Amino acid sequence: MNKKKIYTLWFLIPSTIIFSIFFLIPLVSSLFYSLTVWDFKSFTFVGLDNFKMFFSERSLSTSVIHTLIYAFLTCALKVILAFFIAIFLTSKIKTKNFLRSVVFFPNLVSTIAVGITFAALMHPTKGLFNLVLSTLGAGRIDFLGNTSLALFSVIFTDVWKGVGVATVIYVSGIQSIDKTYYEAASIDGANGWERLKNITIPLVRPAMNSVIILSLIGGLRSFDLIWAMTGGGPGFATDVVSSVVYKQYAAGFYGLSTAGNVIMFVLIAVIAYPLQRFLLKREES
Repeated sequence: MNKKKIYTLWFLIPSTIIFSIFFLIPLVSSLFYSLTVWDFKSFTFVGLDNFKMFFSERSLSTSVIHTLIYAFLTCALKVILAFFIAIFLTSKIKTKNFLRSVVFFPNLVSTIAVGITFAALMHPTKGLFNLVLSTLGAGRIDFLGNTSLALFSVIFTDVWKGVGVATVIYVSGIQSIDKTYYEAASIDGANGWERLKNITIPLVRPAMNSVIILSLIGGLRSFDLIWAMTGGGPGFATDVVSSVVYKQYAAGFYGLSTAGNVIMFVLIAVIAYPLQRFLLKREES
């Protein structure tokens, strides 16, 4: 091995050590302990029993479905809403700088604070939302106590908080588009919709891909907002994989909670990696 290769390896060693300590070793340890029943003193190897229990118990298995619903709905809503908000905020309006700050503001607030605030706003009797509905003559809605509505109420809150970041990414992408494309399209007689469809959407695709990936992974990993608003309830109506992992760990079922972590890791990898490859190929085409 020549000196040039040795010199290069010296730069790889620190990053390899850090990567191994903070990623590879914890990953291998999680995979091993997910196959055991363990505490902080000893462990017993049980094979795939933890995974079988996770998917056989309805209270646990439904968390996977809730996670997918939560991730895909929040992602879709952020991608669509943020795009049109960004189109509006890059138009010729005088107050666009102020409006950009307003849109981004929710992201500056702690997620726990947002969760507690919206839980109070959605209170079935004292919440502002229900007071407004009562004033308008509509019936009160138990946003977080109704098992059919609770998950969607949390999704609404997540979108309200996260749409600002997606909007900023879109705004950056739209502003980077060369204005001569729009000028040429206007000369050719293209209307607003045609400019949006044939120029803005294709050229903002890299920004859109970033929003999709970030929003989807964030939705699959979400925990703090759900825990602050519902704690996984009512019943198991808003339990996602991360909240189930927390509950099982708090109850002392460490092997089962570790198995849940592995399931969440596999879920994110199986969805995010192929999706990213697909989006990159579409971006290059």
